[in-house]
Amino acid sequence: MNAALRTTVMILAVAVAYYATAKVGLVLALVKGQVTPLWLPTGISVAALLMSGLRIWPGIALGALTANIALGTGPGATVLITIGNTAAPLTAWFLLTRFGFRPQLDRLKDALLLVFTGALGAMLISAVVGTMALRLDGVIPWHEAPAVVSVWWTGDAMGVLVFTPLLLTLPRRWNAQPRRFAEAASLLVATAALAAFVTTSQMRLLFLVFPMLIWAALRFQHAIAAPCAAITSVAAVMSAANGHFASADLLTTMIVLQAFNGSVALTGLILSAVTSERNQAREAIERACLQLAETVANYQEEGVSKRLGRVVPPG
Repeated sequence: MNAALRTTVMILAVAVAYYATAKVGLVLALVKGQVTPLWLPTGISVAALLMSGLRIWPGIALGALTANIALGTGPGATVLITIGNTAAPLTAWFLLTRFGFRPQLDRLKDALLLVFTGALGAMLISAVVGTMALRLDGVIPWHEAPAVVSVWWTGDAMGVLVFTPLLLTLPRRWNAQPRRFAEAASLLVATAALAAFVTTSQMRLLFLVFPMLIWAALRFQHAIAAPCAAITSVAAVMSAANGHFASADLLTTMIVLQAFNGSVALTGLILSAVTSERNQAREAIERACLQLAETVANYQEEGVSKRLGRVVPPG
C-alpha cells in the first residue's frame, strides 16, 4: 500500500470513528439533543493527530461535518460547529507538540500538558464557537449560553482527558503473568461496580473511587489506570444525564461533573506518570551500577595481569 492510499484510508477511518462515537455521545446529550458532557470524538481526534500527524486532519473535519449534518442544524451553524470541532483538536495537537509532549505519557510534564493545554485550554475553542453557532441559529437563547458553554467544554475536555490517554497507552501486547492479569481484570471489574454505585448515591461517597485509581496507577500505570478513569467518568456522565449525579441546575451540575472527572483523570495521569518516572530512574540506576561493577571487575583483572607480568620467573 503506497503512502497516498494509506493516508486516505487513515482519513476515512478517523472520519468513521468520529461519526460513530458522536452518535454514542449524543445519547447523553443534555442541551437540545446536541450538547453532551462526554464527547468521545475529541479524544479520538487528539489521539489520532498525536499518533499519525497533521495529515489526518481532513478525517476530523469530515467526521464533524457529517455528525452535525445528521443533527439537522442549519447550514451556517453546521459549518461553524465543524470549524470549531476541527480547530480545537488541531490547536491541542499544535500546543502539545510545541511544548515537547510525548505520547507515552511517561513524564509528569506530559500529564500536565495533556490536562491543562490539550484538554482544558484548547477545548474552549470548540465550546465557544459551537455555542455561538447554536445561538445564531436560534437553537438557544442568550441566557442559556453560559450553561451550554460549560456543557460543551466539559464534554470536549473530558473526551481528551479520558479517551486520549486510553488510546495512546493501550497495550499492544500483554505479556504479564496470569496472576498479574487476574489482578488487573479484578481491578477493572471492581472499579466498574464501585463507580456505578457511588455515582448513584450521595455525593459524599464519590471519594471511594480514588483508592482504585491509585492502586491501578501504582501497579499498572496507564495501561490500567486509563481504563479505570474512563469507566469512572462514563459512569459519572451517565449519572448526570439521568439526573442522579447532583441535585442542582445544569450549570452547577456541569461544574461539579467537570471537577469530579477532572480530578479522576488528573489522579490517574499524574500518579501513573510519576510512577513511570520512578521506575525509569530505578532502571537507570541499576544499569549504572551494573556498568560500574563491570568496570571495576575489568580494572581489577587488568591490575592482576600487570602484576603477574612483572613477576620474574626463577632461574
